[in-house]
Amino acid sequence: MRDEGESPREAAAPDPAPSSSGLLAEIGQLGRAVKRLFGAQLHLLAAELGLARSAVSWMLLAGLAATVAGVGFGLTILGLLGVVLAAWFGSWIWALLTLAVLQMLFLLGSILLFRRCMHWMSLPVTRSEWNAMMRDTLHKAGAEIDAERMQSKREEGRP
Repeated sequence: MRDEGESPREAAAPDPAPSSSGLLAEIGQLGRAVKRLFGAQLHLLAAELGLARSAVSWMLLAGLAATVAGVGFGLTILGLLGVVLAAWFGSWIWALLTLAVLQMLFLLGSILLFRRCMHWMSLPVTRSEWNAMMRDTLHKAGAEIDAERMQSKREEGRP
């Protein structure tokens, strides 16, 4: 039951407000929880960046392997085509000459396609759109710089 010296009013009174040291302890706990949360996020980010760095290395290696395999495949096809042409013409010289002409036509076609693409990029419409986009970007950047200057002047108290 009750102690003899305890009054009924003291027994029914709620606990006093937490002391400032209790508040500081809770703030400290919150700080540690936030640190733990962001520490875990940073650890996860570091792991993902490491994985991405490893993936880039493997992608470059796979690209190199695909290039080597593609060149090897192309040479094999050219060799087989040369053998078929040599059997058809009955002469290795005519077969190799035909392969050289086919390769030259393919090279010229690639160069013409590249030049056409470069021409498309330099058309007046494309150039005007590019210039308009650059002007807009420079205008926006200039406006942001002017706004920052005005803000800093206002903060300093100058008109």
